[in-house]
Amino acid sequence: MILSELHLHHFRNYEDQTVHFAPGVNVLIGHNAQGKTNMLEAIYALSLTRSHRTTNDRELINWREKSASISGVVQKTSGKVPLELQFTKEGKRAKVNHLEQARLAQYIGQLNAILFAPEDLSLVKGAPAVRRRFMDMEFSQMSSKYLYNASQYRSLLRQRNKYLKQLKYGQQHDQVLLDVLSDQLAAYGAELVVARFHFLQQLEKWAADLHYQISLNAEKLRLVYATQLKVTAETTVDDAYQQLLTIFKENKGREIDQGSTMFGPQRDDIRFLVNGKNVQSFGSQGQQRTTALAVKLAEIDLMKEQTGEYPLLLLDDVLSELDTVRQTHLLTAIQDKVQTFLTTTSLSDVARQLINEPTIFNIKNGTLIKEEE
Repeated sequence: MILSELHLHHFRNYEDQTVHFAPGVNVLIGHNAQGKTNMLEAIYALSLTRSHRTTNDRELINWREKSASISGVVQKTSGKVPLELQFTKEGKRAKVNHLEQARLAQYIGQLNAILFAPEDLSLVKGAPAVRRRFMDMEFSQMSSKYLYNASQYRSLLRQRNKYLKQLKYGQQHDQVLLDVLSDQLAAYGAELVVARFHFLQQLEKWAADLHYQISLNAEKLRLVYATQLKVTAETTVDDAYQQLLTIFKENKGREIDQGSTMFGPQRDDIRFLVNGKNVQSFGSQGQQRTTALAVKLAEIDLMKEQTGEYPLLLLDDVLSELDTVRQTHLLTAIQDKVQTFLTTTSLSDVARQLINEPTIFNIKNGTLIKEEE
């Protein structure tokens, strides 16, 4: 999968910019606040219809304008696919092959991208919500079924939480509707739990090997899915559904008292174990960074395995956060494999030597210019 062309119109600090990218490593060089991260944000948004930096789409539109658009041409093994995403005050519109999509969920998966930024180191040491978001964002790109189930689950969870609050404060008294919502939530929750378990098993396969290499054959990484259910490789969706339903029935009174859903995949987490020890609690900063890097790089191979296409890799100023050993593993792992977009204030001699024929762009004041060879 290659993003051969990108056009930005009134997006952030880009007035009207068209750029043609190389299939290999594209390096975006510029000082801070010139538009490097904005360019990666645009590519990410074209992939997932949302920014990784804000939940307010209005911030993506140039402050002087009423709308913004991102369009691009994706080269797949099946051929060229034109994509377009428009942001207006009324909402978002997405097009594939110039045809507007009725739902954004139908659009996601046309362009797959993996983002690795300094804040992604919080994947290991951050709050559980960070890791749940990681699972939902990445697995949704690999499976339209997962995307649908996650969307349905979030919607039902909001409805159930609202009704639990109404029961708590005496605004509602009929618990039959709660039982109906519990049944529906258990059905979609079971799908998510089983899918997450299997996706994480596959991700561990790739991440463990990468972590072993980066740690110079000294450390073994395991990914443990932390869920309130008892889940193994043999657990079926119906098994998980029955478990969740039983939990909801047994804790109905507690949840009404709390006015909130206390059980389900919205409480899940991932534990990272290095040589059997929880790296989140007991690992060094170096081990935490190695783990985050290994997991991010493993996504590339997992996505290829699941979709048949390599994703784009977006590296937002991560080289400055990695030592020479980890830089070397990162850059050699992606070489001649995946189209990469790398932002930096300057490309060090070490990095330049490791990248095979990089295409370099200079960014200044929202203008991107290709550096002549």
